[in-house]
Amino acid sequence: MSPLNLLDVQGLRVSFAGKEVVRGIDFSIAAGEKLALVGESGSGKTVTALSLLGLVQGAQTSGQAVFRGVQNNLNDDAQADLLSLSERDLRAVRGRDIAMIFQEPMTALNPLFSVGDQIAEVLQLKEGLRPTQAHQAAVALLAETGITEAERRSHSFPHQLSGGQRQRAMIAMALACQPRLLLADEPTTALDVSLRSQILDLLSALQMKNGMAVLLITHDLNLVRRFADRIAVMENGLIVEQGRVTEVFANPQHPYTRKLMDSRPVRNVTETSPVDVSAPVLQSQNLRVSYPVQTPGFRGWFKKGEFVAVKSASFTLQKGRTLGVIGESGSGKSTLALAVLGLHPSQGELQLAGKTWSRDATNNKSIRRAVQVVFQDPFSSLSPRMTIEEIVGEGLRVHQPDLTVSQRYLRVVKALSDVGMSEVQFPLLLQRYPHEFSGGQRQRVAIARALMVEPDILVLDEPTSALDVTVQKQVLELLQRLQRERGLSYLLITHDVDVIRAMAHDVLVMQSGEVLESGSVDQVLSSPQHPYTRLLVMQTT
Repeated sequence: MSPLNLLDVQGLRVSFAGKEVVRGIDFSIAAGEKLALVGESGSGKTVTALSLLGLVQGAQTSGQAVFRGVQNNLNDDAQADLLSLSERDLRAVRGRDIAMIFQEPMTALNPLFSVGDQIAEVLQLKEGLRPTQAHQAAVALLAETGITEAERRSHSFPHQLSGGQRQRAMIAMALACQPRLLLADEPTTALDVSLRSQILDLLSALQMKNGMAVLLITHDLNLVRRFADRIAVMENGLIVEQGRVTEVFANPQHPYTRKLMDSRPVRNVTETSPVDVSAPVLQSQNLRVSYPVQTPGFRGWFKKGEFVAVKSASFTLQKGRTLGVIGESGSGKSTLALAVLGLHPSQGELQLAGKTWSRDATNNKSIRRAVQVVFQDPFSSLSPRMTIEEIVGEGLRVHQPDLTVSQRYLRVVKALSDVGMSEVQFPLLLQRYPHEFSGGQRQRVAIARALMVEPDILVLDEPTSALDVTVQKQVLELLQRLQRERGLSYLLITHDVDVIRAMAHDVLVMQSGEVLESGSVDQVLSSPQHPYTRLLVMQTT
């Protein structure tokens, strides 16, 4: 235990109802240092960070976490064991000496208060500022984190901000009292590639300006390589390896560390189309999608305006191939997917196997069978009230209602087997509910559900962005195998260039509703023509 360290953790153990999830770990953080705590979901990394501030409900903790940055009444740094502090003393430390950025700002921020009021509240409670002073300081903090029109945005509620703006507001709140240590729990996981880069640069600049230390919780190794000074790798509640980032990446010692570093998506797709390219399964010409918006002023009483989310998009998708659509949030890629799925009206030409969507649901039934979707978050897309058998077999009740109960059961079992899930691995599999499975297993169930009605096209909306790197690789390998075996066509919506590189045959690059560049994946990613495409590619290399 060195007096030079800002934080020394020794023998930290965390358990729930007698089950240990963090099993006696040691690590330290020097003043001004950036340490990355890396591991998959369930490794114990987030529980480790939360336990330092006593934020894990129902947990039993033991060990030591000596912090040398506590401000006492004389405003000098004092030493304290965080794990032995009372709740009252911990409340004084939280936000002032140690602050935290949570993974999902939309759930961490209070939806009933503006972001400016939430930052001002911290300043009033921790720094004793008056309301007017606190508001002015909150606006200055928002401006410092790069939010334009900070005064106006300070009056915005969380749902009125973009994902990147919400994360910047969360950072502004965390840094309000200039803490000595910042705990950042997956601060960029839900963000696009370019936004990730911006948030990383922002954190680095603020960290250097304020001289604070950062404990970064993540499973993104590219982020670790760019940001951190040291790395600690966690597996099953234990730190299995730690050291300087350059040394660990150059020569990883533990098999688990090597497994994480080998989990980058690998391309394994059929490169040539086995069918006549003159008969695409999906074709669009000058597709236009818009939303009605309120026109400001007196005119809004009589006529609504419109926001054009997709402007004149043209593309084709052949059988057995993957068309990747890449862009930031707000680029129009998800709206494009909604139009293809017939879930939002569109203008221009859009044909699926020679058919077009109509207003008559009966006429659309055959197209509904032909095009299915796998969503980003399987936990929210799978009904928590239905068993796995009911979820996977739901489509058969609509598209093949004449099947008997036993026939439907056999089809469900086969579909789950095709995605790598069986009763041997998971006893009573069909009677279980989604919450009883991991994120990767739930995504396999979602894929099985989509495949039940034997579609021609799967719309994959960020199918792996919510998953750990190792699970992401497994799901992508599954999708590649199913495409080779069944000749499936994929419309892949993503902001991850590595996923595009591994899965796509052709690619569309979108920004602000426009298709900036299109072509084969080799052509677009190897020799990007548009500056925006070059920026996306550069940020992943």
